Amino acid sequence: MHEKITCFTFHVFTFSPSSRAFIWLYSQFLGYHCGMRFTKMHGIGNDYVYVNCFDEKVADPVRIAPLVSDRHTGIGGDGLILIMPSEKADVRMRMFNADGLEGEMCGNGIRCVAKYAYDHGLSKKNPMRIETGRGILSLDLKLKDNKVDQVTVNMAEPILELPKIPVDRERVVKSAREHEYRISILQGNELLDAVFVSMGNPHAVFFVDDVKSVPLERIGPTIEHHPAFSKRINVHWAQIHSRTELTMRTWERGSGITLACGTGACAVAVAAILTGRTDRKLLTHLPGGDLSIEWRESDNNVYMTGPATEVFSGDWHA
Repeated sequence: MHEKITCFTFHVFTFSPSSRAFIWLYSQFLGYHCGMRFTKMHGIGNDYVYVNCFDEKVADPVRIAPLVSDRHTGIGGDGLILIMPSEKADVRMRMFNADGLEGEMCGNGIRCVAKYAYDHGLSKKNPMRIETGRGILSLDLKLKDNKVDQVTVNMAEPILELPKIPVDRERVVKSAREHEYRISILQGNELLDAVFVSMGNPHAVFFVDDVKSVPLERIGPTIEHHPAFSKRINVHWAQIHSRTELTMRTWERGSGITLACGTGACAVAVAAILTGRTDRKLLTHLPGGDLSIEWRESDNNVYMTGPATEVFSGDWHA
């Protein structure tokens, strides 16, 4: 079996898979570059296209993100994440949602950044420090066969003040329950009680009896673009099973329905704890898998533990 690879529009090579490494090295020697090198990774199904910017340059990630994220005409994913050199930490992460909007933070994404950096030799630090839009976060890496298998991320303290999330206080009404606010949607025909939390990015959390019955496609974009949220918002619905377990679903800002949201799982846990629904250690079930979340009293920081998976690598042609 042979593969055909086109470098730009004028260099065409046909070669067997066993010759792939040689041809790639030879093309680098000649100065040819077969598109943008990428790696597809996911954290419990929350999948992104990752680019090693120690070696690659992405001049316009806002434009590139929607193109590579398209699941029909691109690589496919919930967005684009750049792994970059940092002057302050071991590596730096920038993330762009599927619509090109740059996000401050991605909980599943940062675990994959740590795995890529460690497994590919960008940094062998453990704990690893990663610069994000949220600040510098510390990650403890759990290895299996000398590769990263699980990652615990210190997600720092949750932000609860409405203006800092940000939420427009004039467009929400205090609910009867502590930390909950009522918002009006669908031209005022529906009132919902939410807890608002920022984990460096904004989240709205709604508690329901049956999370499977929530019409995400209808209500998700309505809340994301609600005028109360100047930067838009990630939206989550959670069903409590016990003091230590819950199930959640997500409409992610700029990406729509996703299989998982790491910062969202942290926000949901904080909301559940704040409103007295659960204890401080939680097993959180998401459509793509499970995350362990702990909001520690000792330092007020939220800790998230979960896997990171590398799927495949390739070259993408603009």
